[in-house]
Amino acid sequence: MSEQAVIRILDASLNRAGEGLRVVEDYVRFALDDRHLTGLFKQLRHDLTEAAAALPWSDRHAARDTQEDVGTAINTASELQRTDAWNVCLASLERVKQSLRSLEEFSKVSSPDAAARFESLRYRLYTLEAALGQTVHAAERLGGVRLYALVDGGESEAAFVELVRQLIEGGAGAIQLRDKGLSNRELIDRARLLVETARTLAMETHISPDLARSGLLGLVAEGTRRPLIIINDRPDVAAIVDADGVHLGQDDMSVKDARAVLGPRTLVGVSTHSIEQARAAVLAGANYIGVGPTFPSKTKDFASFPGLALLRQVAAEIRLPAFAIGGIDQANVAEVLATGIRRVAASSAVISANSPRGAASKLLAALQNSAS
Repeated sequence: MSEQAVIRILDASLNRAGEGLRVVEDYVRFALDDRHLTGLFKQLRHDLTEAAAALPWSDRHAARDTQEDVGTAINTASELQRTDAWNVCLASLERVKQSLRSLEEFSKVSSPDAAARFESLRYRLYTLEAALGQTVHAAERLGGVRLYALVDGGESEAAFVELVRQLIEGGAGAIQLRDKGLSNRELIDRARLLVETARTLAMETHISPDLARSGLLGLVAEGTRRPLIIINDRPDVAAIVDADGVHLGQDDMSVKDARAVLGPRTLVGVSTHSIEQARAAVLAGANYIGVGPTFPSKTKDFASFPGLALLRQVAAEIRLPAFAIGGIDQANVAEVLATGIRRVAASSAVISANSPRGAASKLLAALQNSAS
């Protein structure tokens, strides 16, 4: 293969990679409105330009022959069809990955150093692609979840079931079991009871009497609408009871290790107490983040409070679903909403109320009104 042929390959691949990154960046910037990921994709595009300096513009332009390029007249039907903006973004991500691989391989002929830079860019793209995908998919999966309730094991099974029932009827879109005082066996029993109660209530609420009498309930259970069930700290327990996800603190196992236990489809949430931790959680592949503590809490002690300032930072730059947490109740939820955060995790404000159902319903109404 001649030197000119290699230069033509590199030129075409650089054009495709740069163009594709611009399309992805435009999606993240304008469709997703995610400042954090926009900045990372923009930096990747600029670093690609720097890496391309190993191949001078004059050589690229001299070797370019668009008019005689046999590939310009070859198209497939799929290239002309895009269902929505996300589909456009996905197609461009694939184009960039393939182009970076071509750049890496053919640069080895004349510039091994450039090849190493293109390899590094390719791996960075894999990380950003995963974070972007998680953000888009999590926004869809948690789209209707505004109120996230945190519960302990309760005084008895009966009291626990009644609390869970009231929270679900009050509109909680997610319920997390968090109780450090239970033994392993007790925690598993309560977690299993939480899952069973949520699923049973969903069936009672959303399945028609005719279908209930038909004996086909088992066939439709997977598609019924119910709150997401999350287990605090314990991926093993979440796996045992078939919960929807696990929530991790900064001192717990990593998102990667939790996924080794739970697989790719289970939700993994992460508590974050700074904007740096929030950004790291996005790149680690979290499905959502808890942000706080916002105010002093009756159920958990904190050494410091990043407060409303952190909520404003997260709302300004991150589109991964984010739940404000820490001492939030009906009296101060308006301050939370003023930061731009539209999701709240609450514990004592709902579980200690005379009517958990009523407290959850009022808090949810405030959240929904802010989004309308």
